[in-house]
Amino acid sequence: MTIRPLLVALTLLAAGVAPALAQQDRDAATTPVLRANVTVSSDVVRIGDVIDNAGTAAQIAIYRAPDLGTTGMVPAAQIVDILRSHQIIGVDTHDLREISVTRLSRVLSSKDVESQVAHALEGRNGLGEAADLSITFDRNFGDLQLDASNSGDLKPAMVRFDRRNGRFDVTFEIANDAASVPTRLRFTGVAVDTVEAMVLTRSVDRNEILKASDVVVERRPKSEVGSAPATRDQTIGMQARRPLRVGLALKATDLTKADLVTRDQNITLVYQVPGIYVTGRGKALEAGTEGDTISVTSLQSKRVVQGKVIGPGQVAIIVATPPRQTAAIASNETTSSVSVAEASKVE
Repeated sequence: MTIRPLLVALTLLAAGVAPALAQQDRDAATTPVLRANVTVSSDVVRIGDVIDNAGTAAQIAIYRAPDLGTTGMVPAAQIVDILRSHQIIGVDTHDLREISVTRLSRVLSSKDVESQVAHALEGRNGLGEAADLSITFDRNFGDLQLDASNSGDLKPAMVRFDRRNGRFDVTFEIANDAASVPTRLRFTGVAVDTVEAMVLTRSVDRNEILKASDVVVERRPKSEVGSAPATRDQTIGMQARRPLRVGLALKATDLTKADLVTRDQNITLVYQVPGIYVTGRGKALEAGTEGDTISVTSLQSKRVVQGKVIGPGQVAIIVATPPRQTAAIASNETTSSVSVAEASKVE
């Protein structure tokens, strides 16, 4: 008999608790709750940015947003006072002392802008590829901060380039999510075609041989180097045709093959035709590189002969051999060794 009244009491209690819990849930769903961290993409902070359950007051602006890409701290008590002035009371602050407000942004680095300008100018009025263009802006700037709503690509809307003075004027448009009109960015400056050049790290004298440590690779204006800049293979081990100053971007015409024979150098004379190979000693009367024809003196015969430089300290004697004599020599299957005096007679 005592169990039934107890069940009835529990049923009545449950019936009373359920509406109470439902009411608590409804209250929690409508209670304004302060946010600890706020992010905004516009230039103002609105009530709906700082609290949950802002209702119809969500779009009311209450603060100026921090600068693009920065974060500011705001005292919680100050926000509560402002909300109260807009008839928003009973804010649950979660015992926060202050909240952080961050303004979102889109960052365009100066390198990104430079690359976009170069690609916009590529091939225009005789300019080369974007990678070969040196861009100098009229106004120096670091990273550009744009509203986060500017989410589109940089699209060239207007591109001008004057070949006479190298000046450019480029305007880009960026699609804006918050507006139908795109954001426009304009840049002006100078664009120069460049090439990779071998640049001297020190001054060198005429006929001096260049080593790897004597040059570095730099990009230089094409107008400075011309159409035939010296490559690394055309520089290392080559000989300067004239005195060259430090910092000069080398042209192919500034250099020549290194002399394999120098003036007054003791050299080896070589005489060779099919079947005959003769060597002797001589003295060079002039300098020459590989393939050059120079005058030499045979130390045995004391005669001056013409020879072609064939290697370091080696000169091949040039002899006009009659066709019949050449044919006779060619028929000899063995190689003859003759004296320098005999070589002189052949000459």
